[in-house]
Amino acid sequence: MSVQSDIKRLTVPQLRARKGQEPIVILTAYTTPVARLLDPHVDMLMVGDSLGMVVYGLDSTLGVTLEMMIAHGKAVMRGSQRACVVIDMPFGSYQESPELAFRAAARLLCETGAQAVKLEGGAEMASTIAFLTARGVPVMGHVGLTPQSVHTLGGFRTQGRDDAAARRVLADAEAVAGAGAFAVVVEGTVETLAREITTRIPIPTIGIGASPHCDGQVLVVDDMLGIFNDFTPKFVKRYAELGSRITEAATAYAADVRARKFPGPEHCFGPPPVPPRPPRASHER
Repeated sequence: MSVQSDIKRLTVPQLRARKGQEPIVILTAYTTPVARLLDPHVDMLMVGDSLGMVVYGLDSTLGVTLEMMIAHGKAVMRGSQRACVVIDMPFGSYQESPELAFRAAARLLCETGAQAVKLEGGAEMASTIAFLTARGVPVMGHVGLTPQSVHTLGGFRTQGRDDAAARRVLADAEAVAGAGAFAVVVEGTVETLAREITTRIPIPTIGIGASPHCDGQVLVVDDMLGIFNDFTPKFVKRYAELGSRITEAATAYAADVRARKFPGPEHCFGPPPVPPRPPRASHER
């Protein structure tokens, strides 16, 4: 008989109501074991399309597929009980039309059990966000530096450095909020712009390379733990250096195997013990 957990998963309305309140804590997760470890400490687990780079070794997020997001979304749901789980919509799954976006979002939610989806884009995606939210799909927006537009932006560049650019990002955030998104990620913007966006829109802002004044913060877990060492953005604070620890452990393991120190007797399965023979009776002697 299965045991029912008393832990209640955080909901989209609960997080939406955190605007201006206690900061929302978010980390990415892609696997069941990591989700299980993070779940007690965060408010949201984001199954980011960043998995294309940190898990699959791609150069950008553009090669991520809907099937990859579904597979990892299922894994994170299996490993979590408390955190609200949001899944990124991959490039090409929502830009063509609101109808295509709804079909992709419906697959993500139905096949994984996650609570919401996230998509990139500002004013140009407002009609799609409105279409999805009107049909029961909770949407988190994403403005500023949008990794799926890396080629259009000319690389991973900070956004809002001049007045015209700042006005565009602010307008994007306002359009996303007006379309019905319950929160918006503000990535890679100058701090003053992220702070202004946070004061101007009625939904929580989630900063990454933005401002401490945002309503919440998110980091890629592999960056935070020091596992993904290809590049460390300025906005990342490493809370551990697990990459070096993994290297040390692998080095020690390899040395033990080559020296035949591992496995030792305590790691091996021997034959079953031979039961002692009963003593012979006196008349048999």
